[in-house]
Amino acid sequence: MSFLTSTTDAVIEKDLKQFLVILMIALGAASLPKIFVSLRQVPYTLLLVIVGLGLALLDVRLLHLSPGLILMVFLPPLLFEAGWNMRWSELKKEALPCGLYAIGGVLITIAGVGWALHELMDVPWMSALLVGGCLAATDSAAVLALFGELGAKKRLRTFLEGESLFNDGASVVAYGVLVELALDPKPFNLSETMLRFVLVSGIGLAVGGVIGICVTFITQRYELSWVEQSLSVVTAYGAYLLAEELGGSGVIGVVSASLIIGNLSHQPIQNKTQKRATMLEFWEFIVFFVNSILFLLLGDQIQIYKFFENLDTTLVAFFAVIVSRGISIYGFSALTNWLAKTEITWQEQTALLWTGLRGSVSIALALSLPILIIKRDEIIANSFGVVWLTLLVQGLTTKWLLDKLDLVEDRSLYQQYSELIARRDALQKILSYILGNQEKLLISPQLYESQLNFVQQQLEQLEKDIDYLREQHPQLQAFTLQQYQEKLLSIEAETYTNFVRSGLLENSLPPLMQKAFDS
Repeated sequence: MSFLTSTTDAVIEKDLKQFLVILMIALGAASLPKIFVSLRQVPYTLLLVIVGLGLALLDVRLLHLSPGLILMVFLPPLLFEAGWNMRWSELKKEALPCGLYAIGGVLITIAGVGWALHELMDVPWMSALLVGGCLAATDSAAVLALFGELGAKKRLRTFLEGESLFNDGASVVAYGVLVELALDPKPFNLSETMLRFVLVSGIGLAVGGVIGICVTFITQRYELSWVEQSLSVVTAYGAYLLAEELGGSGVIGVVSASLIIGNLSHQPIQNKTQKRATMLEFWEFIVFFVNSILFLLLGDQIQIYKFFENLDTTLVAFFAVIVSRGISIYGFSALTNWLAKTEITWQEQTALLWTGLRGSVSIALALSLPILIIKRDEIIANSFGVVWLTLLVQGLTTKWLLDKLDLVEDRSLYQQYSELIARRDALQKILSYILGNQEKLLISPQLYESQLNFVQQQLEQLEKDIDYLREQHPQLQAFTLQQYQEKLLSIEAETYTNFVRSGLLENSLPPLMQKAFDS
C-alpha cells in the first residue's frame, strides 16, 4: 500500500531508500573496529573514506545538496561538539601555542600548498591557493579517538583540541576570502582584509556569546536531558545562521557559544553526572552521523577518474601540507618556549606535526566550492586525496610514533588504581550502612558480625594495596591530587546548581576553589 501522490514523492522515496542502504553500509564500516580487535587503532574516518572511495568507484550517487548548503548543514554540529567538549581551564594554559598553531598554521598551509602546486605543478595560483584553503583545517576528531585508545598524554590532547578549535574559525574565514577572490578577482588589500577579519570575528563572538549565556541560563533550570539536547542542536545552527545573517562569522559564533555552554552549564567536575554523559552520547552520535554522510558524499561528488588524473598534484599537496605543518609547529613552539616558557618538548612537537590530520571540515569546504569555481573538480579530487593520505599514512603510524616518542601513559596502572579507589569508596558506604542500619536487629547476630568483619577486612586490605601502589609509582600523586581537586569543584558546582534550581540564585557562580588550584 502506498500513500505517494506525485512523481516528486516517488523520487523522494527512491532517494530515501538509497540513503538508508548506504547509511547502513557506513554504520557497518564504523562498527568493524568493535568486531575486529586489529582494527581498533584505525581511525573510523579512514574506514568511511574507503567506503566513500568504493561508492565513487561504483558511481553510486547519494544526495543532491547544493555546495552552499553543505557548509550550513554539516559544519555547525562538528564545530559545536568540539567547543562543548573543550574545558577552558585546560585550554587557557596552552592558549598561546594553540592560537599560533591554528591561525599561523592556516596562513602557512595556504601559502605552502599554493606555492608548491603553482611552482612545481604549474597549477594556476587561485586553484592552488583554494586547495590550500580547503586543507588548512585540521581534524582533531580523526585522531583523538585513537589517542583515547592508546592513552596519549593529556597535554597532547589539549594541544590538538585547542588548535582545532581556533583553526576551524581561521580556516573558514580564510577560505571565504579566497572563494570571493576566485569569483570576483580584484586587487588584494591586506589592511582591508584584516579589518574585515576583525569585524566578522567580532560579530561572531558577540552573537555566540549572547546565545551561549542565554542557553546556559535556560539549561541550568531543566533536569530533562532531551531539553538540553534539543537546545544544543538549535544553538549550533541558530548561532551559525544568525551570525552569518548579521555579517559575521558563523563558525566563530558556534565555537564561542559552545565554549560558553560547555564550561558554564556543567562545571568541570560534573563531567561524570548522568546528564552530561547523556549529552556526550548524543553528540558522539551526531558527529558520527555527520562524518559518515560527509565521507559518503565524496562518492557522490568526486569523479574517480579525476582523482587518478590528479594523483601527482595530490602527492605534492600532501607533502606540502606536512612541510607547512612542520614549519608551523616547530617554529611557533620555539617562539612560545622562548617568550612564554611553555616548555613544549621536541617529542610533543613531533607528535603534533604527525597528528595534524585532515578530515571532515576539509571535505565540507571542498564540497561547498561554488560550481563557477575554475577547476572545481580538480580541487575536490586533490582535497579528498590529501585527506585520504593523512588518514592512511599518518593515522596508521600514530601508535608507532607515540610509542617511540614515549608519549603514551601507562593506562593500566591508572585503571588499576581507580578500581581500588572505587572499591574502597563503595565498601566505605556499605560499612556506614551496616553500622547505622536499624534493621540489624531483624537479622541474626552471627550474620551481622560476619558481614561487618568481611567488609572491614576488605577495606583494610584495599588501604594496603592503595598505599603500596602510591609508594611504588610516585606519578600517582598527581593523579590523586587531580581527583581530589575535581571532587572539591564538584561539591561547589553542585551546591550552586541546587541554589539556582530552588530560585535563590539567578545564575550559577564561577567556581571559587579554582583560584586555590591556580595559585
